[in-house]
Amino acid sequence: MNSSIKASIWKQFGASIDMLGNAVAACPPQLWNNERHFWHFAYHTIFYLDYYLTQDEPNFCPPAPFGLTELDENGAMPERVYTQEELITYVAYCKQKCHDVITALDEAGLQSIWKNKYRSYSMFEILLYNMRHVQHHTAQLNLMLRYEQNAAPQWVSRTKMEL
Repeated sequence: MNSSIKASIWKQFGASIDMLGNAVAACPPQLWNNERHFWHFAYHTIFYLDYYLTQDEPNFCPPAPFGLTELDENGAMPERVYTQEELITYVAYCKQKCHDVITALDEAGLQSIWKNKYRSYSMFEILLYNMRHVQHHTAQLNLMLRYEQNAAPQWVSRTKMEL
C-alpha cells in the first residue's frame, strides 16, 4: 500500500481519536454521570473504536475492566460507571491499536473482509466507517461540554503521533 496514503489515513483517524480523548479529559465531574450519561456516550464510542479495529471479530475482548455489554441487543448498561481515568486509558490503548493496524496494512489487508452479523466491509471501508463513528460521537460529547460549560476542546487537524 502506498505509504503516503497510509500516513494520511493515520493522521486523520489519529486526529479523530485525539479529539475523542480531549473530550473525555475535558468533562467536568458534574457532567460525567448526570442524566446525559456523558461517560456512557464516551464508553460506547471507545468500545466500538476498539471493536471495529479487531480483525478477528468473533474473538473480540476489550481490555479489563471493560466487558461486552455494548454488544447486548437489549441495550444493557455496564455493571458500573467507568471513571474518567479508565476511559482516558482506553482511548490511549485504542489509539495505539489503530496505529498498529494501519501500520501493518498492505494491499491484501486493505481488501480483507471485516464481518459481523450486521456488516461485511473491506478493511479499508471499516476503517473509514470507524473514523466516522468516532467523529460523530465526539461531536455529541463536545456539544454536551458546550451546553454544560460553554467550552469544548479545539479541533485537531492531524495527530502528532507519526505512523
